[in-house]
Amino acid sequence: MNITLKAPVKGNYKKVMAAFDLALFEALKPTYGKMEIAAFTGSKKGDKVHMKFHKPIQAEWVSHITEDGETDQCAWFIDVGVQLPWPLATWTHRHSVEKIDEDNSMIVDDMTFTGKNFLLTLLLYPSLFLGFYPRKKVYRAYFEKYYTT
Repeated sequence: MNITLKAPVKGNYKKVMAAFDLALFEALKPTYGKMEIAAFTGSKKGDKVHMKFHKPIQAEWVSHITEDGETDQCAWFIDVGVQLPWPLATWTHRHSVEKIDEDNSMIVDDMTFTGKNFLLTLLLYPSLFLGFYPRKKVYRAYFEKYYTT
């Protein structure tokens, strides 16, 4: 199953991509429940992200960055889940920042996932969509502040 969310933000696409760091990841943490970032080594191939969820569920999520790149119009990296909370079976998340013009960009979260079976995959869609949708607002506010300070 696939979810794609887009958020226009202020800033050159290369600078926006360079800001995909621990501070942005902290800003993107869900406001509900309790989650800690156990490890974040970056957004380049070979890096790792490790999250521990404490509430409402106890689980760990580990993703490896398997690819990153840049063209004249876009920059991206891809994380692939290697340890996922139940009921997720697979997870691939392409983070890209597309150039709109020199001072504006589009952040695209393109997530592909499966559950442990078809029914769980269908049931995961609304919770993942609602879990990631607030990122659009966070991205806009973060980069508005990022480029005005």
